[in-house]
Amino acid sequence: MKKKLLVIMMALVLVLTACQGQNAEQPTGNEGKDNTVETEGKTLKVGVVQLMEHQSLDNTREGFVDELKKSGLDVDVEINNAQGEITNAKAIVDKYASDGVDLIYAIATPAAEAAMAATTTIPIVFSAVTDPVEAQLVESVEKPGGNITGASDMVDVKNQLALFKEINPDIKTIGIIYSADESNSVQQVESVEKIAPEVGLEVKKVSIHTLSDIPQATESIVGDIDGLYLLSDNKVSSSTTVVTEIMNREKVPVVATVEADVNQGALISIGIDYTDLGSIAGQKALEILKDKKSPSEVPVYVPDKFAKIINVETLNTLGLDINAKVFEGATPIGE
Repeated sequence: MKKKLLVIMMALVLVLTACQGQNAEQPTGNEGKDNTVETEGKTLKVGVVQLMEHQSLDNTREGFVDELKKSGLDVDVEINNAQGEITNAKAIVDKYASDGVDLIYAIATPAAEAAMAATTTIPIVFSAVTDPVEAQLVESVEKPGGNITGASDMVDVKNQLALFKEINPDIKTIGIIYSADESNSVQQVESVEKIAPEVGLEVKKVSIHTLSDIPQATESIVGDIDGLYLLSDNKVSSSTTVVTEIMNREKVPVVATVEADVNQGALISIGIDYTDLGSIAGQKALEILKDKKSPSEVPVYVPDKFAKIINVETLNTLGLDINAKVFEGATPIGE
């Protein structure tokens, strides 16, 4: 009897071991082996990881969530903010992966990088990433590959830099304040340094590591530049008013990459609407959740339409003429 019982127990162990081995090979969450999502008769779970809180990132989150709401899908959206800490972003996406969400929406480059490190099977959609190819998030914008796609916020840098000469032909040196630990920002700096000479500009840059560095960095550079170029940098964007107050005080014009910075005191931007960017990212998510496409076959969106926006209050502070050619066709705010 004991021998028979021992044989049965050994057989059960072998069966359980085999089942565990099979389960270990299955993708996490509810996605198929090709990163598609099974949606039949269930509430879909979407995990949002936002790097930090500032207007542009908030807008892209709201645009994304609104797009999902309009879709008619039964979707449960969980939103978590990393408060600017990459370790927090990693913890958030690790939990999403462990919970087996159906899709992760990553807002900003470090958040997308953390999501990629957390899972190779759960679909990821990003936004507010300037150059996803350079950041090694995707193989190409046409064919992302892997389990990730999204919406880039890349702008026409040369077109924006040309604004400085249109504002004042005597502008020679522009400043850049950027986060040295954010790959997205470093890539933008390299792009600006490459393009600036083509429009007759020199670049003076200063790096920051924490939010508390920004006031001192701004004061240190303001006396050495004729204009300031605000990148799509998450730390700097969270303190835009600090930067623009100093620059406007010293009559240094600020050209911004994103329109939200114009709302906070920058003079002008030829940029994109981040709410629209979030909506487009939402459409990418629906191609995966609703149309059951793999992220690898959903092209990355790269902006091709830009709007010129000016801050009239800042324009008056700088003593500029609103009828100047550079401001033609611009949408005014702050009147």
